[in-house]
Amino acid sequence: MPDERRLAVLDAIVKDYVKTSEPVGSKALLERHRLGVSAATVRNDMAALEDEGLISAPHTSAGRVPTDAGYRMFVDRLDELKPMSGPERTAISAFLAGAVDLDDVVDRTVRLLASLTHQVAVMQYPSLTRSAVRHVELLATGASRLMVVLILNTGRVEQRVIESSRDLLAADGEQFIADLRSRLNAETSGHQLVEAASRLQSLPDNFAPADRDLVRAVIHSLEDALVEEREERVVLAGTSNLMRFGTDFPLTIGPVLEALEEHVVLLKLLATMSNEGDVVAVRIGHENSHAGLSATSVVSTGYGAGTEVVAGLGVLGPTRMDYPTTMASVRAVARYVSEILAP
Repeated sequence: MPDERRLAVLDAIVKDYVKTSEPVGSKALLERHRLGVSAATVRNDMAALEDEGLISAPHTSAGRVPTDAGYRMFVDRLDELKPMSGPERTAISAFLAGAVDLDDVVDRTVRLLASLTHQVAVMQYPSLTRSAVRHVELLATGASRLMVVLILNTGRVEQRVIESSRDLLAADGEQFIADLRSRLNAETSGHQLVEAASRLQSLPDNFAPADRDLVRAVIHSLEDALVEEREERVVLAGTSNLMRFGTDFPLTIGPVLEALEEHVVLLKLLATMSNEGDVVAVRIGHENSHAGLSATSVVSTGYGAGTEVVAGLGVLGPTRMDYPTTMASVRAVARYVSEILAP
């Protein structure tokens, strides 16, 4: 483990390289940073950092660049993330608050993250396995037509219309709807989808035989509403930002673009990294298991409906990344998304 002075040199190298994209030499370090030591000491510290695998020489020049291990050491030593300014927080809040539905929230979020970080933004749609029922609404749209509306805690809304053989607008029809609505919400509200579905299986037995077929039809419509879009999805924005960092990739950005097209790779990555909720996770270079992402870093966190994490979001870019600012942006946006989705 390097001592504090060497770590200060490493921090300076990381910051300079991220800013300039040029290998950093001892002379530049002394000119730009108040290290309080001689040039010979800085050179010795750089040699020690290189021996420890934290920096390397990209070619025969005197400059050095951070390795994946060097970036990891830098990130792990961040005591706290730089808070976003008041105007930045206000802008984020106003932009996301204008969303009209879940699709709009997702679209706005990735565009916002890509704009804030100048990286590729990735957001997973709320996972159905983690979603819970917020409310079930029943509305008679005619004497024989019943609209079933399912509202999840993630903001997702699904609706189906079913036909009824009884008069739903008559007094006894209205009473039936009110009774069924109450029983549906008593059984499902606050429960995750799999549990909610199982709790409904015996519900028809609580109604008169003449009404059981209609109750079963309502239950089937709720189950059917969840069949569509069961496949987990991710949305991306800012892929063109990769072109700004073409020289940061060893040969070409082709492998990165191919990995981004494989949504299952991104889903697995976000699912793994978002399990710790509010914690901002960082995977650097070869810490990413997919070969196509070995020259990238991924910064992500979980978001949810209130305190319940339902999916992940984050950004992907080259390892030469402004980690403190990127981590702060990802965390701030995730918190605002969670507030929007909160009940």
